Amino acid sequence: MSDTTDRDLTEVDVCEVILAAGLADEAAVAEARVRADDIGSRPETLLLADATVGRLDLARALASAWEVPFCDLSSTEWDDALVHRFEARRLVAEGWFPIGPGEGESVVVATASPPTAERRRVLEAVLERPVELHATTEWDVEGAVLHAFEEEILDDACLGLWRHASDQSARTVLNSSQRILFVVGLILGLVAVIAFTRDTFIVVSSLVGVGFLVSVAFKFWVCFVGARLEREDAISAEDVAALQDSELPMYTVLVPVFREANVVADLVANLGALDYPRDRLQILLLLEENDTETIEAAKASNPPATITFVVVPAGQPQTKPKACNVGLFFAKGEFLVIFDAEDRPDPDQLKQAVIAFRRGDDSMVCVQAALNYWNAEENALTRMFTLEYSFWFDYMLPGLDALKLPIPLGGTSNHFRTEALRRLGGWDPFNVTEDADLGIRASALGEHVGVIRSTTFEEANAAYGNFIRQRSRWIKGYMQTTLVHLRHPLQLVRTVGLRQALSFALLIGGTPLAFLCTPPLIALLIVTLLSSPDQISEYMPGWVLWAGLVNLLVGNALMVYVSMMGAFRRRRYRLVLWGLLNPVYWLLHAIAAYKALWQLVFKPHYWEKTTHGLSTVGHAPADEPVAT
Repeated sequence: MSDTTDRDLTEVDVCEVILAAGLADEAAVAEARVRADDIGSRPETLLLADATVGRLDLARALASAWEVPFCDLSSTEWDDALVHRFEARRLVAEGWFPIGPGEGESVVVATASPPTAERRRVLEAVLERPVELHATTEWDVEGAVLHAFEEEILDDACLGLWRHASDQSARTVLNSSQRILFVVGLILGLVAVIAFTRDTFIVVSSLVGVGFLVSVAFKFWVCFVGARLEREDAISAEDVAALQDSELPMYTVLVPVFREANVVADLVANLGALDYPRDRLQILLLLEENDTETIEAAKASNPPATITFVVVPAGQPQTKPKACNVGLFFAKGEFLVIFDAEDRPDPDQLKQAVIAFRRGDDSMVCVQAALNYWNAEENALTRMFTLEYSFWFDYMLPGLDALKLPIPLGGTSNHFRTEALRRLGGWDPFNVTEDADLGIRASALGEHVGVIRSTTFEEANAAYGNFIRQRSRWIKGYMQTTLVHLRHPLQLVRTVGLRQALSFALLIGGTPLAFLCTPPLIALLIVTLLSSPDQISEYMPGWVLWAGLVNLLVGNALMVYVSMMGAFRRRRYRLVLWGLLNPVYWLLHAIAAYKALWQLVFKPHYWEKTTHGLSTVGHAPADEPVAT
């Protein structure tokens, strides 16, 4: 083994090594040198990011230049007892991996950093033995760590939050206090129905009607606050253009995929369109170990070197948040974003998020981009879906942001400060709307979630059965989130304030309740219309009937109006009249809500997979300009 010195390695010109090994031609290397000087990067990093040079090819060439062996950790056996003397996170952070005994008393260590004499001294101090350094790649180290520490990483991804703060996890549906309250409430309710049937019916009808109206009126008010900000764009194109690539931080992109073989090729193309320096992007494609079809499709898509495959070990619960927690373990970026397999984000979205974070204080742990659909006019369901998303992301979330109220995150395009996300405990793998839960958890812990007016286009659900499956999961997640964060209501009020706590109750708790109350209110209306006044008066006074009717009509009118509003910012004027069908759309949600309630009791952690790639229209987003 060569006794390489610091001086020897600093004299190794990586570009010359690349040329000598025939990994790139002189023109490509010269261009990379110029670009590297402009943006404050290294030429070899740019050549790797552009896929001009292969990661393993460069590592082998450098090992030869440094006169050390190259170690392919994917095909190397190691001493498991030796490896487990160290923490997985340390090995990833420091970029080395102990393999086993070498010559004499030495230990063979694979290092992703240049094997300098200083590197040797540091590792010998850590291992307390002489070391033989072998060169490897950064991802080889990370892949070996994932394999060696599979059980520990998987256990932390699944149970880390629950162990750290069990009351913030949906692993337990009801805690002991909630179970007692539920049983007591059920007993008192049965007694009231039996002993005071008419009075109980009046009280329940009144509460349902008023609760429905208050929940809808709250959303209406917040949307109007958001509408007043419609023409404000806090981050302009000029702000984005003023950013220098040399000033931009490392950004991690997590893309969890499961049974998405049919959209992987589009995913790779969409990620390639991101306007962000390739040498500052860490894209982790999170693949499930037992989903061989998607893994093979991902390999066949010929992804660029900036996309790294992370194969998530099989285990329960098999959910998106568990996969994201594994990805978070390997995240190196200062910021981190989640994209779904079918997403097409605005190219400058990451840059907008960087600007938003720099303008905000340290309490801003996340910013949410808007979501919308590229197949908006495929059928009636996609039209209603688009109206809903448009009012929610273009008016509702900006309104919540302006009012400093808790913001439930959408399932994608959430941008985080990576270390803040780790402090929050990552995602809850037992909550089937882990995104909404995380946004509320951040607010409950005194942190702030903001919004940016960048858009990610997705595929709207065009199949009714698929829609019910998707919405039942979302609504069940809202129910889980409500139960989790109302375990200690007084503590919640003390932490975030009464106004924010009420907002959470109305938005997260009120939304499923409104859906569940819709069928009884409609049934009450039908019975009223079909019954004589004398028959009705036996069960309720006239004022209760009229109050319920007004609540139903006014509530639906408000929701029709905000649905119509959703079409205007996107200038999708052809969709405006479709807002009149909102009451029918709510009935679909009601079906999903009752399914969600059943699953909350019998299958609380079951993740109903939404099938993507079903659209019969092209994958380009609708290009209606956003009003400014």
